[in-house]
Amino acid sequence: MTDDKRVYLFDSTLRDGAQTQGVDFSVNDKLAIAHALDRIGVDYVEGGWPGANPTDDAFFGAPPSFKRAKFVAFGMTRRPGRSAANDPGLNALLNAKTAAVCMVGKSWDFHVDVALGISRSENVDMIAESVEHAKQRCSEVMFDAEHFFDGYKANPQYALDCALAAYKAGARWVVLCDTNGGTLPHEVERIVGEVSARIPGSNLGIHCHNDTENAVANSLAAIRAGVRQVQGTLNGLGERCGNANLVSLIPSLMLKTDFTVGLSSQELTQLTHLSRLLDERLNRAPTRSAAYVGDSAFAHKGGLHVSAVEKDPRTYEHIEPSLVGNRRHIVVSDQSGRANILARFREIGLDVDADDGKVGALVETVKLREYEGYAYDGAEASFELLARRALGSVPTFFRLARFRVMDERRWNVRGDLVTESEATVTLDIEGEQLMTVASGNGPVNALDSALRKALLPAYPALADMRLVDFKVRILTPQAGTEAITRVMIESADDAGERWTTVGVSPNIIDASFEALNDAITWKLLKSCARQSQ
Repeated sequence: MTDDKRVYLFDSTLRDGAQTQGVDFSVNDKLAIAHALDRIGVDYVEGGWPGANPTDDAFFGAPPSFKRAKFVAFGMTRRPGRSAANDPGLNALLNAKTAAVCMVGKSWDFHVDVALGISRSENVDMIAESVEHAKQRCSEVMFDAEHFFDGYKANPQYALDCALAAYKAGARWVVLCDTNGGTLPHEVERIVGEVSARIPGSNLGIHCHNDTENAVANSLAAIRAGVRQVQGTLNGLGERCGNANLVSLIPSLMLKTDFTVGLSSQELTQLTHLSRLLDERLNRAPTRSAAYVGDSAFAHKGGLHVSAVEKDPRTYEHIEPSLVGNRRHIVVSDQSGRANILARFREIGLDVDADDGKVGALVETVKLREYEGYAYDGAEASFELLARRALGSVPTFFRLARFRVMDERRWNVRGDLVTESEATVTLDIEGEQLMTVASGNGPVNALDSALRKALLPAYPALADMRLVDFKVRILTPQAGTEAITRVMIESADDAGERWTTVGVSPNIIDASFEALNDAITWKLLKSCARQSQ
């Protein structure tokens, strides 16, 4: 492969991704993510906008030290009516003293006329003078041509004039931005092809937003048409509908094209970890259906699919999951057959003969329980316990004798309306009966706290277990308050393990206890806890 196939990866998670609704990175978050991007082999890491907020100021004040990536500061071209040398915003960008800077400017005449309210020629001058001034202070300057594709469709010559102004002034990269995310792949490929006739592709980048769900496709089309830098974010973070998802772009380039990037095949196996590291930092559950790295990306549910995958995974998988650090997952549900059950047995380390009568019985049990409301395709830990119990191999770590949950809504001494929950549980643990009481933020939290309070002295392995998600679904809404309720609980621990359990009952607290009971039992089983007597 020759150098003309080399594509440079530019990550904007810490700047454009930080504009995602509900995302608020701390300085420590930025440091952790930046170092992870450097380790995996990303070429450019955009840290934020110096002078825009205290977090970015602190981040650029003590920047991360990279071994491979170039640290990039983001800002704007000079303002109208000021010289480049005397513009405070531009100087704040250059004073960041990063390895590279990326400045944004208008390239759509509509924006110049309406948003800036200046002459079109002055906007071109602003671009050229800002890039030229930055070149005197910084070794590598990039220009983000904002709204380039909308601008090119409206006035091709003017949009091209803006891009050429940056290129002729010395910009290393002129990045064509689909800022509103409304351009389609065939348009991107055509326009990039026309631009690359005037500006070499080795100096062109692409920056796509995902408002038509085409950001990755548009980026690939632009690369195909000649650009050699691609900008995006981890997990597709970004304003509105997000940016091009680097987690999808990177393996698509490496595994499905003859283009090259700065990652090795070994570093590609860290992609799933990198994606989930970001989600952990944001305190949110990973997207199960995410391409390449999601839990469902290589999940097989239908019995016909599983049977074929057992013979050759290529029948229903476009790549080997381990190439991106993911794994195959055989789902067990009411659509399952013996192949699903046997495959799951192998996944969880159960050695069962295919002709064992217990396999057929378990298939029927799963189908019956899913008819009753259980959902094992999303509750793998509960299925593992169901399977192991069917084979008689789950220790009894504790037994519940009784529990009681009370909620109280009252006015406190300060006149504030408060709601408190209190749970009492009585458990048999290793032949001893214990009763504990705990309060919590809601009845399920109180019940969980009371269980842990009783169990921790006997099972310290539970100390790092925590509940990270709680979902309730009414299965028979026509029954009103007597409806059957399904509760799904996702748990996690400090080792990075995540597991999901399910409970079903007409009583939401009872369903919650069933899911909690499975979650705790699964954790103890995996931690090789002592079997209670």
